[in-house]
Amino acid sequence: MSAPNISDSTEIERRKYINSIYKCIADCDNCGLCQVFHGKAPELAFDDYISGKREYMDVSMDYR
Repeated sequence: MSAPNISDSTEIERRKYINSIYKCIADCDNCGLCQVFHGKAPELAFDDYISGKREYMDVSMDYR
């Protein structure tokens, strides 16, 4: 499933998408998401996307 476009989705849909693809498994030694997002929860890392300020790929490029 690809990320919903800002123009075609609601904030709730975008938040649900981020939470579904970046699930916290509460085992940081095995997961690594916290390291990828520099210590931020994915929902905070993608706040600009969720709030409709920037597209998913633009935010995602910040963490590559």
